[in-house]
Amino acid sequence: MNLNSTMFIQAIVFLILAWTIAKFVWPLIAGNLDVRAKKIAEGLAAADQGKKAMADAELRVQAELASARDQGAQRIADAEKRAQLVAEEIKANAQAEANRILAQAKADAEQQVTKAREELRGQVASLAVKGAEQILKREVNAQAHADLLNQLATEL
Repeated sequence: MNLNSTMFIQAIVFLILAWTIAKFVWPLIAGNLDVRAKKIAEGLAAADQGKKAMADAELRVQAELASARDQGAQRIADAEKRAQLVAEEIKANAQAEANRILAQAKADAEQQVTKAREELRGQVASLAVKGAEQILKREVNAQAHADLLNQLATEL
């Protein structure tokens, strides 16, 4: 075989192989590459949408957190107001109880003063009668004694 004929046959085989690859193999490879490029583009678009959705979700989370903080602060303020009202109510009740106890103590003191005055009147009357008895050096009968005591009690 001749080198030129071998080269010529190899050139024909190469052209047939190139034509076969261009006709049958290359469209399959190009189609697969196009499908893969389309999937990659869709994946990138989905990633962008995911980032956007994540950013939106982050904004919603921040808004919810701010709302929760505001509600918490409002509840704390309401609780402090209620605590202050309860404290004022307790103070008012304590003051009313103190006033009631003070009034009761005053009434008891007044009652004891009145009782002491009555006892003192009785003792003064008894002493006056004893003094009168000693001055007169005679004893007064029981009825006269009771009358004198009543008369002295009304005068005092």
